[in-house]
Amino acid sequence: MVPQTLLQLLQSRSIVDCDTMDVEVPKTFGQFVDCTSNQVSYVPAIAYGELSKPKNQKLVENAVSLGKKLTSTYPDIPPKVLAGEIAMVKLQYEISKYITGFVHIQTNPYHSYDTEKTVSDARRIIQLFKTLDPDFNTARICIKIPSTWEGLQACRILEANGVTTLATTLFTIEQAALAGEVGCHYIAPYVNELKVHFDPGFVDNNKGQPLCLQAQRYHEAHKLTTQVLPASLTCIEEIMALAGVNHITISPGLLKELSEKPAAGNETVSLFDEATIGCKKQELLSFAGDEKAFRIAFTLSGGGDGERKLGQAINIFCEMQDKMEVLMG
Repeated sequence: MVPQTLLQLLQSRSIVDCDTMDVEVPKTFGQFVDCTSNQVSYVPAIAYGELSKPKNQKLVENAVSLGKKLTSTYPDIPPKVLAGEIAMVKLQYEISKYITGFVHIQTNPYHSYDTEKTVSDARRIIQLFKTLDPDFNTARICIKIPSTWEGLQACRILEANGVTTLATTLFTIEQAALAGEVGCHYIAPYVNELKVHFDPGFVDNNKGQPLCLQAQRYHEAHKLTTQVLPASLTCIEEIMALAGVNHITISPGLLKELSEKPAAGNETVSLFDEATIGCKKQELLSFAGDEKAFRIAFTLSGGGDGERKLGQAINIFCEMQDKMEVLMG
């Protein structure tokens, strides 16, 4: 069938995922593969805002109640932190009925530089799904983890134990290479730094579309199975410039725009079409056993811009985690 809308055109080239926790979105736009939102997503409306809606008041109350009941099971986790995780699991559990692939939950951002605690977060999240529904297929859970050295080592441990991971807040080819090396199922390069979603008028002049292409070509060239799933998009032109990427996650507002615009009017040329067929193959980067080499390469990459953006993202995630805990408290 010839694509009639931009959304259909995009779906003919890439797997489109919904970046939301609102179960009405997949009902409205049709069945998606994955749902990539998480409790500390860069758009407050996706998590904190969703739980602040009157329709979810009962869900929050139930999460708080269950969190208190599970304090003996998880004695080292503050009840309000546990309640926040339960609330996110409840939302994603409902969405799982309307998508065919993974539901994504992010680990506590305060543990972004702690491998052991990140692994513990991931395992607890999986257990919480089983607490809600003993029959839930936990193979459908994808754990989102910030792409720090420690986070990517957590991904290595989890993937080796059959847990699917996504390396998020990714801004450099060095992060993408290590994510591929440790076996992450996905990476989420951020097309825009998170400041664009909070600072009116701010524009990221160093967008991440070229990295999406570079990372996908890198993984393909070195036979790495990690798939590229861009995030932090602000307009349909940014999205259509990535048609041909493995996956792409899109917010409800932009999904609506894409579904309303005719495919025949598309003037955006995808980077995946412009790329030269005979482009030089990037050499394999290996960091898995060399923390110092990775940290130096990451610090130097792009004049340090990726490192700055990663730190900014984790700061924002922590702020959103604090708001979530206040809501649960």
